[in-house]
Amino acid sequence: MAHDTELADRVRGAISDEKDVREVRMFGGLAFMVDERMVACVSGGGGALLVRVSRSRDAEYLEVAGARRAEMGKGRSMGEGWITVDEEALTDDGDLHFWIDAVLEYNAEKTARR
Repeated sequence: MAHDTELADRVRGAISDEKDVREVRMFGGLAFMVDERMVACVSGGGGALLVRVSRSRDAEYLEVAGARRAEMGKGRSMGEGWITVDEEALTDDGDLHFWIDAVLEYNAEKTARR
């Protein structure tokens, strides 16, 4: 499946200051990795963004407009911490950065626990 190239370019710009960035095809889209941890995955057909956030803040993040529990196939929840953000909720760069920052915060917590 093709991904939303415009959204991918915006994610690329949002993480351009990070070190060790790479792009990988996964989850039917284009995933952006920082230090070998996924930051976001841009899907096709609607431009949704898949993010992995802290389980402890999952309920809080699901209250944000456009956020919903991510699914791997129809009706198969990916579980706490996996969130899909609808394209309509990402029109402003501040909204996109909100989600990128949430993931980078979570990834930093995971790294600190090692």
